[in-house]
Amino acid sequence: MIRVIVVGAAGRMGREVLKSVWNSEDMQLVGAVDIRDEGQDVGTLIGMGEAGILLQENLERVFQDTGPDVMVDFTIPESVAANIKLALQYRVRPVVGTTGLSSIELAEIVEAASRKRVGGVIAPNFAIGALLMINFAAQAARFFPHVEIIELHHDQKLDAPSGTALTTAEAVLKQRGDFQQGLPIEVEKLSGARGGRFDGGIRLHSVRLPGLVAHQEVIFGGLGQTLTIRHDSISRESFMPGVLTAIRKVMHLEEVVYGLENLIFD
Repeated sequence: MIRVIVVGAAGRMGREVLKSVWNSEDMQLVGAVDIRDEGQDVGTLIGMGEAGILLQENLERVFQDTGPDVMVDFTIPESVAANIKLALQYRVRPVVGTTGLSSIELAEIVEAASRKRVGGVIAPNFAIGALLMINFAAQAARFFPHVEIIELHHDQKLDAPSGTALTTAEAVLKQRGDFQQGLPIEVEKLSGARGGRFDGGIRLHSVRLPGLVAHQEVIFGGLGQTLTIRHDSISRESFMPGVLTAIRKVMHLEEVVYGLENLIFD
């Protein structure tokens, strides 16, 4: 059995992870951490009846008390790096869906995991359909170099653009090679109207509205035609097969892998 703790357990994604791990035959939920609702039984939190596992605020104490194999983190950008580094100190394998890590933080985490030979998975998106969208967009970029990305999320998401949008832009840039799109003399009458500008002139647009979960479309333009590749997560359940896959696969890693696609696609 894989012993799992969930950090950010009281959040919307955290509660879905709790349910999925609890119902998995090869995993054991041994701890839950959140700065909210300390002392609440996780079973009542997810509507499963009392489970005998209480929400705690002190992550290090949970590591010491439960001896987990894996930490699943869906918290906030301000705390995720410290959570991962603490997990590595205790030789606990991090599976991370929190976005917003800086390049410096990511490099430090990769180096620390490699030094300790402790595996980890950091993924901007755990939805298999979203990973396929990125894969298809990279293929399309070879034939349609002009592209813009629109990502749409709920209004409580803290960072913009999303990690998925940035990963998509990186995948497109890698495939299309040296190409600069856009009109050099373009004028924005309202600052930001054209979205964020990624390398090569790729524009990224972020929408934040209640009622949304996680959505993205990649729009390609060519001579007399357009191509749109879109993915929609209409519930947070869509991420759970990917999260469970990452938990299982991280047990066999000795380094950090960035992007679930690097574990499931050949």
